[in-house]
Amino acid sequence: MPQTHRIERVNELIRAEISNLLLRETKDPRLSGYISINAVETSPDLRHAKVLVSCVCEEQQKKDILDALSHSSGYFRSVMAKRLKIRRMPELHFVWDSSIERGVNLVTYIDQVVGEKPAHEKK
Repeated sequence: MPQTHRIERVNELIRAEISNLLLRETKDPRLSGYISINAVETSPDLRHAKVLVSCVCEEQQKKDILDALSHSSGYFRSVMAKRLKIRRMPELHFVWDSSIERGVNLVTYIDQVVGEKPAHEKK
């Protein structure tokens, strides 16, 4: 289903505001590292927003980050409701986005393949 311009604007507003909150106002030590909010996908009725999160870290840290973000979702919603001019503030659902990790793995694989020359080219 194609997104409307309004949904796209809401997605970007929420993404920017959560990034700002993580950078400047969150005191949870589990959220102190570099955490990237890659995208937000809001439902057409603005009731739910899936927030795609990534960070280069270990598996346990990923779980801790998602737990901390889920725990802080009420705080994020209340702050955003005051700052953003949105009639309905969606419920936030944080989901791990592994696209960056897949991209890094793909680049590594390509580098390995390019580095290996066929036997007939080696001389």
